Amino acid sequence: MAKKRGLSVEEKREKMMEIFFEKKDVFQLKDLEKIAPKEKGITSMSVKDILQSLVDDGMVDSDRIGTSNYFWAFPSKALHARKRKLETLESQLSEASKKKKSLEESVEKAKVGRQDTKERSELLEELALLRQKQDQQKAELEQYKECDPDVIEEIHNIFAVKSWAKKKFGFEERKIDKTFGIPEEFDYID
Repeated sequence: MAKKRGLSVEEKREKMMEIFFEKKDVFQLKDLEKIAPKEKGITSMSVKDILQSLVDDGMVDSDRIGTSNYFWAFPSKALHARKRKLETLESQLSEASKKKKSLEESVEKAKVGRQDTKERSELLEELALLRQKQDQQKAELEQYKECDPDVIEEIHNIFAVKSWAKKKFGFEERKIDKTFGIPEEFDYID
C-alpha cells in the first residue's frame, strides 16, 4: 500500500482559502484548527502558520476584538484583488511594450548610415590606426614629462616649501617628507 503524501504549503493555502470562500464566515484560530483537519486534510499544527502566511499576503483579513483574533476572507475581496493585480500587470505590459517599440525604433535609426560598406570598413581601419598612433604619442610624451617646465616648477616649489619649513619650524627633512607623502627618492631632474 502506497504512503499518503502530505499537502504542500501552496496546497494548504488553497484549501484554507476554500474554507473561507465556502463558509463565508468569520473564524477564530481555534475554529479553523478544528475545521481544517476534518474538511480539508490540513494538519492542525500547520493551520496557524498557513493562516499567518495568508494574512501576511493580504489574502485573509484579521482583527483583534477584545482578547480574541478573528479571521475572514470573502470571495468578492479576492476577485477585486485579482482585478487590481491584472490591471497593474496589464499596465506594466503596456509600458514595457511601448518601451520595446521605442528601443526598436532607436536601433533602426542608429543603423542608418552604418551599413557595412567598403568605405565604412576603410574608415574604421583608419580610425583604429589613428587611435593606436595617439596611444604611442601619449606614451612618448610621458617619457619627456620630466622636462616639462610646469613639472620642473612644481618640483622647485616643493623644495622651496621644504626649505622654508625647516627654517621656520625646525623640522627634519625626513619628517617633512613623511608627513606630506614625499618619496625618499624625490630629487631634482638630472
